[in-house]
This record gives sequence, C-alpha cells and structure tokens, in this order.
Amino acid sequence: MLATAEPTTIDAFLGGAVEAVQPAQGHHRSGLDAVLLAAGLGAGTRGRVVDLGAGAGVAGMTLAARAPLASVVLAEREPSLAACADAALARAANAAFAARVSVSIADILRDEARRSGGLLTGAFDHAIMNPPFHDGGSVRASPNDARARAHVLDESGLDGWFRAAAALVRPRGTLAVILPADRLGALLAACEGRFGGLALLPVHARPEEPALRVLARGVKGSRAPSRLLPGLVLHGAEGSAFLPGIASILRNGAAIGDIHPSWSDPAWGDAAPSTTTSQREPIS
Repeated sequence: MLATAEPTTIDAFLGGAVEAVQPAQGHHRSGLDAVLLAAGLGAGTRGRVVDLGAGAGVAGMTLAARAPLASVVLAEREPSLAACADAALARAANAAFAARVSVSIADILRDEARRSGGLLTGAFDHAIMNPPFHDGGSVRASPNDARARAHVLDESGLDGWFRAAAALVRPRGTLAVILPADRLGALLAACEGRFGGLALLPVHARPEEPALRVLARGVKGSRAPSRLLPGLVLHGAEGSAFLPGIASILRNGAAIGDIHPSWSDPAWGDAAPSTTTSQREPIS
C-alpha cells in the first residue's frame, strides 16, 4: 500500500457507506461535484469504469458503492492523492467494494504514461471525470502547485482530457463529465467526433438561478443528437437544505436517474461489458 506523510482527514460520503482519506490542505478536496458525477451512473452499471483524474477517489468509490457489478480504476497522477485513495480502500468502512477498486498512478494526458499505468486502449466500458477547467493564464493560479494543477489546464487544454477518455473507452462505451456551466462550449467542442448522443443536465443551486454546473453523458462513436434536459435543482428557494431527491443522492446512494427521470436513456443502457475486454490492444 502507498504511504502518505501529509496530514489527512477522514470524510464520510453516502451516509457513511464510503470513507475517503483526503489531504487536510494543499490539494483539491472532493465533495458535491464528485458525488453528483458518480451519480450519473446507476446501480445497474456493469463492466470496467475508469475515474480520470480521480484525486483521492471520491467519485470512483461512491460509484463502486452504488454499482455492485462495476469494477473501478482510480487514475491519478499525483502520488500523494493516489496514496490517499489507497489508504481509503484499506478502511473497514469500504470493505463492501474495495476489492473491485484499484489505483493507477498515471498522467492520463500522456500516452506512454497511461500505458505504464496499465490503462490500455479501449479497455473500459465507462469513464467518469471532473477535469481541471481553467485555461492557463485565464485565472490567478493557487501558489500551491498541487492545488493549481487540479484547477488549471496544461497546454493540452480540456481537449486533452476528452482525447484520453476516447482512447480508453471502448466503442459504444460511455463518458460522464461534470464542468462549470460556462465551459459548456468547450465541452461540446471536445466531444465532437468522439462522444455523441449527449445528455446535458444543467445543475442549479436554486430555482430561477442560472446553472452553476453542467453534467454531460455521451456514447463513444454515437451520431445521435444532443439533448438539453430540464435542470437539476439542489436547494429550495430559501434555506440551505438540499431538496429531498438530492439528499437521497448524497446520503443514500441514489442515482440521478432515480430522482430525475429525464436523465435515464435506454440508449446508454448502463452498458454491459464487452466480451473482448481482456483482448484489448495497448495504447499506440
């Protein structure tokens, strides 16, 4: 097991069904976005899933806790965050799914690094990701290098993340991604020619307020048109409490499709694993 020397916290998700080990400071700490991203896939999800830029593994672990027929690879380039994910998988609270989750230390934006990390071309049925979203030079980056890397894109931009996802997911496999709503244009451009049949779900803090996030899911190689869905609202008009459906996602492990039927689509089908997964070619 990897070791982390940095101070960490133990954070409970899904009402305690998942315990994450996260750096106390100096890194991005996962929360609502990661849980919503994982909730984009339902309990019937099967096959191999890769969580790209997994950080401490919150999204991938909450998905594994929900979907007992899925195996998950947490792909993360920062060794200290990979160590946190590894430590979390050793915790008794995560025993129900830990055997189906593994950690890969790899820079997913580099072909050779992906290969070295065991991430092979077309080897996954699904990918999920919550990538950095600021273009370099567009914001004042954190003075902490690790935190800056979690939020600011490198020279490959957002397109590099979608290129990596397209390389790793098998034909007709799916990608789910969450981004700030103002990156919708970049998201659509990065999916062009890679992932089609997009379902675009605006996420609003409150009714009548502009969307803060957009959750998207698409199928590799699909030529189906995109669909803009009714928005998902987190809170009521007043107060800070989550609406009952959102609370069910955060505390009970419900999926978005369980509380927001327009998100469900038979074309996605929580796709069954391909019978040729073990014969995939390495990255070229």
